[in-house]
Amino acid sequence: MVTGATAGIGAAFARRLAAEGHDLVLVARDGQRLADLAAELTGRHGGRVEVLVADLSTDEGCGTVEERLRDPVEPVDLLVNNAGISLNRSFLRSTVADETRLLRLNVHAVLRLTLAALPGMTERGHGAVINVSSVAGFGPVMPGSTYSASKAWVTNFSQSVAQSVRRYGVRVMALCPGYTRTEFHERAGIDMSRTPSWVWLRADDVVRDALRDLRRGRMVSVPDWRYKVAVLVLRHAPSRLWRALARDSRGRIGRTEG
Repeated sequence: MVTGATAGIGAAFARRLAAEGHDLVLVARDGQRLADLAAELTGRHGGRVEVLVADLSTDEGCGTVEERLRDPVEPVDLLVNNAGISLNRSFLRSTVADETRLLRLNVHAVLRLTLAALPGMTERGHGAVINVSSVAGFGPVMPGSTYSASKAWVTNFSQSVAQSVRRYGVRVMALCPGYTRTEFHERAGIDMSRTPSWVWLRADDVVRDALRDLRRGRMVSVPDWRYKVAVLVLRHAPSRLWRALARDSRGRIGRTEG
């Protein structure tokens, strides 16, 4: 099962797993895009592709997916919690509704779906969960944004749960990519035009590295050596250094922000 499956890293997971011969359950809000992707994958690889239209920022949407994850007849052996959002505004210009939606999708849905999937996996003695986090979760490097805080939770949560289920033959891993060429920033209305080209990763490469690290039993996957170095700096450099390096438009409270 892949959530947020219609674009970016989620779509890359779907295509890679379909090419490897797996049957899929794809989850997203846009039913037409889900149907188009399912038709593409079935036509290209011939496997079974099930679609679930659900908004995971809502209780109803989470409930629909939880029910599917608990199905003992057609069990899910790999869950990829990829759905997530960021906000193009500083916390001081944000609203309770928007911040709550971010937390419900980035944190609450990850918790609920992981908890729905793991009991069946531990009973069967195999299975895996990949929770898509971010390099941003290793430090508050996006001033004024709560996105990095939500991803810090995802990474910590994944590591903690991974240790508790490993003895049952089940793996949980946090995938922490850096800037990846997807629709993510565009959908959030975040202008990335000044971001150097060398920092960008390809979604297909991120997925390849993630599945490799999952097979190796790692609890945290950071694709690409550039971001491995960045994480090392974030974890061990003096806080005054990464505060000086931190840059993000959402931290600027000015007249242009609405």
